[in-house]
Amino acid sequence: MALTRRGLFSSLSGLAALAVAGVTGRAAVARYYDGPVSDHFDGTYFVDPHGTQPKSIADLVRWWGSRSGERWPAWAPSPYRDRPPPRVDGKALRISYVGHASLLLQTAGLNILIDPVWSERASPFAFAGPRRVNEPGIALEALPPIDAVLVSHAHYDHLDVATLSRLAEAHGPRVVTPLGNDAIMRAHDPAIAAEPYDWHDRVALGPGLDVTFVPLRHWSARGLLDRNKSLWAGFVLETPAGRVFHVTDSGYGDGFRFREARERYGPFRLAILPIGAYAPRWFMRDLHMDPHEAVQAFFDSGAELALAHHHGTFKLTDEAIDAPARELATACRTAGVGRDIFRVLQPGQVWEL
Repeated sequence: MALTRRGLFSSLSGLAALAVAGVTGRAAVARYYDGPVSDHFDGTYFVDPHGTQPKSIADLVRWWGSRSGERWPAWAPSPYRDRPPPRVDGKALRISYVGHASLLLQTAGLNILIDPVWSERASPFAFAGPRRVNEPGIALEALPPIDAVLVSHAHYDHLDVATLSRLAEAHGPRVVTPLGNDAIMRAHDPAIAAEPYDWHDRVALGPGLDVTFVPLRHWSARGLLDRNKSLWAGFVLETPAGRVFHVTDSGYGDGFRFREARERYGPFRLAILPIGAYAPRWFMRDLHMDPHEAVQAFFDSGAELALAHHHGTFKLTDEAIDAPARELATACRTAGVGRDIFRVLQPGQVWEL
């Protein structure tokens, strides 16, 4: 199938946006981090010693040229809108699903945003790239005072510098992020108070709330020539309500990273797991899990409960808008996992533990 100009723009996923950004010179020769060599940093590039490299540009072009994915609706509004309370104290944990990979966590009197994206597109461009099909579940103006922001990695559907600038102006939060992503943020807006950390670093966010950066099977880039020059991570949050294992974006592989997290940082009250952006499997399998693998990751992590994310807002890949939720329901029934155990929320819905 020939790839038309319209087809190219409509298919701009995190990967496609990266390719176009690289061609235009954005982030072309970026060096985001300069630090000591480690088991996951060779002096220039980050790598998961238990993972795999992202697909090649040739594979990307092959995917673009043969796409036969499901069409999404132009607009799929959620019936829910959340107006969070100013604070949630004590042992309660309130989680509001903003949409895609963006969540608001309230506990221990602190308000924490994860991978906040309020922009219209998950793209380096205002005129092209994946466009949201529903509003954020919380209006930006309705957010409570934000104390800290966790940003997992450099892909545009997770690191949205425009949103971070708006948050810096309105709330002035700490922004904790893996190594190298701080340089991307400061280059856009020096007012973003970014703090870089490595895998297994533990950071106190406030009394009763710590976060540890944990390895996942993924990668990073903002352009063609900066692949894996910034680090990616998941988060283990130690809260009064129990430990939360937030898998921000990851392939499943052999499940090592999920068993490792359980053994090193468990037990977990809740695992937050991605279920979308998985088709076609020949292209996405290594670095994005599907709903069946998400259920297996839930078991591997040993968590009591699970919450789905990374679905239903931006069309990044080929599956239908409702396929992740449908396939997760099937996978949970097959595995004997109840709906109240592994939940799927729409933007604006809330889960209180």
